[in-house]
Formats: sequence, C-alpha cells, structure tokens
Amino acid sequence: MFNDHTRQSYRNELEEIERSGLFKKERVISSPQSAHIEVNGKRVLNFCANNYLGLANDETLRNAAKHALDEYGLGLASVRFICGTQTVHKELEAKIASFFKTEDTILYASCFDANGGLFETLLKEKDAIVSDSLNHASIIDGIRLCKAARFVYEHNNMEDLQAKLVAARNGGAQRILISTDGVFSMDGDVAKLQEIVALAEQHGAMVHVDDCHGSGFFGPTGRGSVEHCGLLGNVDLITSTLGKALGGSVGGFTTGHKELITLLRQRSRPYLFSNSLPPSLVVASIACLNLIDSRPQLLQRIRDNTKIFREEMTEAGFQIRPGIHPIVPIMLGDAALASRFADDLLEEGIYVIGFSFPVVPKGQARIRVQLSAAHSEEDVRFAISAFRKVGQRLGACRS
Repeated sequence: MFNDHTRQSYRNELEEIERSGLFKKERVISSPQSAHIEVNGKRVLNFCANNYLGLANDETLRNAAKHALDEYGLGLASVRFICGTQTVHKELEAKIASFFKTEDTILYASCFDANGGLFETLLKEKDAIVSDSLNHASIIDGIRLCKAARFVYEHNNMEDLQAKLVAARNGGAQRILISTDGVFSMDGDVAKLQEIVALAEQHGAMVHVDDCHGSGFFGPTGRGSVEHCGLLGNVDLITSTLGKALGGSVGGFTTGHKELITLLRQRSRPYLFSNSLPPSLVVASIACLNLIDSRPQLLQRIRDNTKIFREEMTEAGFQIRPGIHPIVPIMLGDAALASRFADDLLEEGIYVIGFSFPVVPKGQARIRVQLSAAHSEEDVRFAISAFRKVGQRLGACRS
C-alpha cells in the first residue's frame, strides 16, 4: 500500500531534484503551436519547438485532417492486424517508403515505440548491436529489451566504432547492427554516416539511423541526414517521427528493406499491441509529405534563419556547438544558470527551456534553441538581441 512512509520517500526524492536545480516545470501554452505562442497570457516567440517547417498549425494539413475525420472517423479501436488497417494507413506507408527511397514502411504510435520494437525483433542472442554513446533514450531502452550482445562506441568516433565492430565479430556475432542518431538532439551534430556505412560494408553489418531531427527539412530536399550525407536509398533502416517537422502531431515509423519491415509486422510488440494511428493524423501526414516538395521555400527559410542565428550568436561570444543544423545549443554548464537564463528570456518575450541532467550530462547544462521556417528574419534578430541582453546581465556572453 502507498502509506505515509512511502509517500515521504517520494517527497524527499522530489525535494532533492528541486534543490539540485533539476526540477522540470511545465509551462502551459494557451494557443496553437507556432512561432508566436501565448504563455500565461503573454504573447512570446517560441524557439524550442520541433516545429522545424512551421507546419504544426498549417491550414492545408488541418483541412486534410478535418476531412479525414468526417470520412474515416475518430479512430479504429483496434491494432493493425485485427481490424485497425485502413486504406490510408497503407497509403502513408507507401508514401514514406517512396519519400526515403526504401522498400517498405511500418507505422507506430511514436518513434519511441518504433525504436522500442526494433532490436528485440530483428536481433537474437548470437547477434550484436553497436550503438553511439549519445544515442537517444528510445534507442537505449530498445536495446535493453534485446538479448543481443551490446557494444557502445564513443560519440562519432570512427576508430572506436571500428574496434567495436571487430570485437563484435571476434565474439562470434552472426548479425551486427550499427545504430546511430542521424542528428543528435542535444548537440545538433550530424552522424558521420558515410564513414559508418563504409565500416558496415567492411564488417558485414547493417545500419540503423534514427532521423527524428532530420526527416522533412534537413538535406537538399528534406529527406534528412541520410540525404545530407549522400546516402539516400543506401541505409538499411531508418526510424523517425511524424511529430516534429512532418506536421508536429504524433506517430512514428520504421522504413527500410522489405524483409525487415515484414518481420517487424509479425513480431514487433509495440506494433502488435498498440492501436493504429488515428486516420485524421495519417491523412494529414500524407498531405505534409506532398507539401514539402511543393514548398521548397520552407527549406531555404530554415537554412537562412539557422545561418543568421549561428553566426551572430557566435559573434556575441556565446559558446555554441558548431554546425549547420537548426538545433543550436547555447552551452552554459551550470543547471541553475540555464534555468535562470530561460526564465529571464521568457520575461524578454523568448520561450526556450534550460536542459540539464539527466537529459544532458552533468556540467553540460544548456539552452537548446531550435530555429523554424515559421520564424521571420525579424523574429530571429529579436531573439539574438534578447539573448545578448540576458547574457550580459548573467555574464554568459561578451556583448
């Protein structure tokens, strides 16, 4: 039973989280997701959403969802293999495969589920997984469910990856899967996919890329980090989400070789035991994929916004991770400082969040800025000015 002693033990744990400056408070938004949102009755600029293309409240996608709601209903009340598959689910899966130049696709309730159901389905005790040390929590949790041997290589260190591949093969692994984020969500750096694929070919391994922070907007035509690295159609498995650039709602998918996707349909537990995606969101996602190719200006706008922000924040003396991705971490180090910085920025009209342990390693607290095609150049420059003002006050920048 949940008695007074048990209650107090949890209160003590929560108090310790708060004392250490790691308590995460939820700010309540009273408007649709957009570049400009309303928080506590105040209109502010949002620079921490995964809404990279600004489509979370797009009229075309909203109308597609409304029409699908009338035509197909609210939901299926079933998993896919019983009576939860509609024509639109198959259409979206085919559309995703075509978009990423793969053979087949399987939909999930989220990319967390896609990663959760990936490894234990495809790999057995005599196989091995080789994973980047900074991979997303969903990859880490998915690997924990699998009985394959586990090897972790230093982040983006190809020499260490090579060593781990040799160790896996020398250990008797039959099948080896290299797993990496395409873009690492806390740092905005891109995996060295060309080198990873070359090593995979050398050692007879497969490659899995989680491209949640690339799909739809990164790369020449928005096909993600795989396209950015010139490997479209040459990666074995991609997992990603419909909840970021691709409309901003919910849902995930795995796309890749037909045999792998077919096996996932047969044995992947999050797929077999979760309700299918609501048809309104499925139809909106189809419309989103069509829209990306018809609005190339969105891709150019997010690139321009990213360039301006990165260059001028560096010039102001902020410590940021170098790169070209619209994830721009402002490194502050101290968790309490990151929290205070974010609070002060909100007063200046900029909505961002301070990230600290356990989301990032201790001593590496930061504010993660995310640029969007929904931001105007004026919005971006306003944010830079606010950062400079707060940074000067808190001693975090030069000017």
